[in-house]
Amino acid sequence: MNSLRVLWFSPWMRPLARVQAEALHRRGVDVLLVTTDLHPESDGARDYELVLDPRLGTAATWPATFAAWRRVHAYRPDVVIAELVRDPRWIALAGRVPRIQLVHDDRPHAAIEQRRIYEPVIFDCWGARSAATITYSNHVAAAVATRRDVAGTRVHVAPLTSDLDPALVPPLVGPEGRHDFVMVGRLYSYKNVEIVLEAWQRHVVGGGWRSDNLVLIGDGSLDTDALPEHTRWLPGWYRYSDVITTLAAAKGSVAHYRRASQSGVQVLSMQLGVMPIVSTAGGLPEYQPPGFPPVGVDDVAGLAAAFDILADPFTAAEHGATAARHYARRFTVDRAADRLLDVIGEVVARRA
Repeated sequence: MNSLRVLWFSPWMRPLARVQAEALHRRGVDVLLVTTDLHPESDGARDYELVLDPRLGTAATWPATFAAWRRVHAYRPDVVIAELVRDPRWIALAGRVPRIQLVHDDRPHAAIEQRRIYEPVIFDCWGARSAATITYSNHVAAAVATRRDVAGTRVHVAPLTSDLDPALVPPLVGPEGRHDFVMVGRLYSYKNVEIVLEAWQRHVVGGGWRSDNLVLIGDGSLDTDALPEHTRWLPGWYRYSDVITTLAAAKGSVAHYRRASQSGVQVLSMQLGVMPIVSTAGGLPEYQPPGFPPVGVDDVAGLAAAFDILADPFTAAEHGATAARHYARRFTVDRAADRLLDVIGEVVARRA
């Protein structure tokens, strides 16, 4: 295993690929990550990264693509990992090396995630030739099993780890430091924002409110004038360094979605020791920590009651510690890397 060379394509999920690549490095695996600057957490290229310009129709990007092909050809990988690849040029970079595809969700959540008209024709055929498929939940594994790009491949389930570098995780916040609730990420319709705001308003006017704000962090098309009292919105893209203190001190993290999602917000919250508040439609049971069950997707009263429970700082800290332990048992990057290495080993062994 120590001589393994892994070529990893991740144009959209750069920080998540980074933490997993570095965990594989610690296990003696060589990884070359081919990525882009599309993610807000992008910064200078690390020594194992090859950063490409994602603009497909721009002729000026092609010389760099040819240079990347030469580097990849010289690298001679044993296996390729591909996730959310939507640029046909990258198919040529993969060559004929055995490939593992990572599937994050069973269907698009928002219009921005819809594939362009040519993409299913090209990438479903390419995906179907994968040596293995990895999903990050049993729910998605079952949902995509008959999909054209998955059917016929071996499907494996791995834990979804957080894309926050473990070295950047602050100490667990105690009761004295707990304040506010957070809702973070792209604030699109599937995030169920209207129900969340209605429940928040009910919480604020009820008897359980403890002077907290609901802090919305991320891109979206909200009407600021219609936000209920004690709601703050920090719009636009963000970096973890700007928000991590706010997230870690929260009493609860709202991920009350209308569709099932392998939610990076859910695992990030647990990693930081903050209890996620999820819906029965959007919160996967295999993710959610014990002791704080999902709430009905349209249950305004139930969601307001969840706010009431976690408004007490001692209760919030206790549930947050439970969430952190759940993350440590099931979702750390080391657990994810071990499972990934199992699948890589199986694929490479079949080729031998």
